[in-house]
Amino acid sequence: MGGRPVIILKEDTKRSRGSEARKSNMMAAQIVAEVLKTTLGPRGMDKMLIDSMGDITITSDGATVLDQIDVQHPAAKMIIEIAKTQDKEVGDGTTTSVVLAGELLKKAGELLDQNIHPSVIIAGYQKASEKALETLEKVAIDVDMGDRETLMKLANTSIRSKAVSAARDHLSGIVIDAVKQIVEVRDGKVIADVENVQIVKKEGKSLEETELVRGIIVDKEVVHDGMPKKVKGAKIALIDAAIEIEKTEIDAEIRIKTPGGVKAFLDQEAEMLRKMVDRVVASGANVLLTQKGIDDVAQHFLAKAGVLTARRVKKSDMEKLAKATGAKIVSNLQDLKKTDLGTCGLVEERKVGNDKMIFVEECKEPAAVAIFVRAGLERMLDEAERALNDALFVISDVAEMPKMVAGGGAVEMEVAKEVRTYARQVGGREQLAIEAFADALEVIPRTLAENAGLDTLDTMVAMKAAHEKKNGSAMGVNVFEGGVANMLKEGVVEPLVVKLQAVKSCVEVTGMILRIDDVVAAQSSGGGPGGPGGGPPGGMPDMDE
Repeated sequence: MGGRPVIILKEDTKRSRGSEARKSNMMAAQIVAEVLKTTLGPRGMDKMLIDSMGDITITSDGATVLDQIDVQHPAAKMIIEIAKTQDKEVGDGTTTSVVLAGELLKKAGELLDQNIHPSVIIAGYQKASEKALETLEKVAIDVDMGDRETLMKLANTSIRSKAVSAARDHLSGIVIDAVKQIVEVRDGKVIADVENVQIVKKEGKSLEETELVRGIIVDKEVVHDGMPKKVKGAKIALIDAAIEIEKTEIDAEIRIKTPGGVKAFLDQEAEMLRKMVDRVVASGANVLLTQKGIDDVAQHFLAKAGVLTARRVKKSDMEKLAKATGAKIVSNLQDLKKTDLGTCGLVEERKVGNDKMIFVEECKEPAAVAIFVRAGLERMLDEAERALNDALFVISDVAEMPKMVAGGGAVEMEVAKEVRTYARQVGGREQLAIEAFADALEVIPRTLAENAGLDTLDTMVAMKAAHEKKNGSAMGVNVFEGGVANMLKEGVVEPLVVKLQAVKSCVEVTGMILRIDDVVAAQSSGGGPGGPGGGPPGGMPDMDE
């Protein structure tokens, strides 16, 4: 080429290759895992997160922490993605999956330093994960959905690590009742869709006064003072249409030459609205909830007819109301029939704090329910909502796959033991990767012990000794009293599906990061990696954000 440089990439494009790129990616992912490590378990610490607007979030929920922190590094973003996947799929175990992924990358870094090729590490991790999933299935215990005591243990384990753990028994009971109400069987398969549980928060009273409403809460008030504020034996019409005179799509002009013409025009408009209201009354409805607007004149006619009415109800609430009351959402008022109405025992407007809300309750076998959360502090309300969401997912997971495993790091320790035994059968360089996977699994009990202020070495030695004994597979870290204890007897249990998903997620992301050996970053206008002030691509992101 005559000694001339060949320019392929654009000016200012940064590139890092080989071990440099791989190490920076692994380091970024490990830093995210370190951020979450201290939140693991019932003795974990909380994080205070302040966004650009100055809003404060205080939580130990892994998914919320990762959602709030603004990271720039692409590898760190990949770790956050697995946490989001874990949260969407099973609703719990986000911190476990991220901490495990960070530890797998740390162990992979040690193997890379021994000149073991990334492909060998990935293959070993893959084999180890298959063995781990097989072991999890083997040690899992069947759950009977009629056994309330076991369900309480599962929900309590989920809530125990949150700031609202003092009220865990009360909240767990509400969660179990809510999930049992929404469980349905489709094509022989059990489905428990958590979306059918509405969570409504209002400041005031205490956590202990959080209640389950067998129906839905509509955050609206009755539109007219002349309407009833309480209706027993309600017949509910749900309408996705406006009860008002629609404006024409084209401009129109009406010329009125006499004063009587104005009155006739207004009377005609009122008559059209009266007919719309008559349609509602004729169907037998005494409660009307609409997604759109209601004209003032129509409100007057509805008040005279004694129909409790609310307007501009959210679409999601309308769908839940249909499931709770058995009503059909009608898009055309002319099509409203008696068979489209839903029923419930009571519809009442109540004053909660400074706001008015409509409670639609006492529904017969509702397929959607509401949890009305009370607490004296706004941040406690937010934390209670996060805890309830996790617990709802835990119970719905068990409803769909009725199996559980021992918590407190017991199941990870048992799986690590089995994977280590399996490694000896495989042999070769892959054996080292499989053993590294087994070592990485031990990060969960070790972190639980660290966060509880226990002696890590003594705890891990006691755990290993306990798991070598017959019937020792349920021995985990006793974070409250120190040492090890039988987690099944202590009531510390978790759904099997949470652990399965955590293993699958962390192995996928670890393999993906290890496969990257070249990072090419164009200059970004915002000054991200490779841009002005952004540092080299694949370099360390600013984790103080």
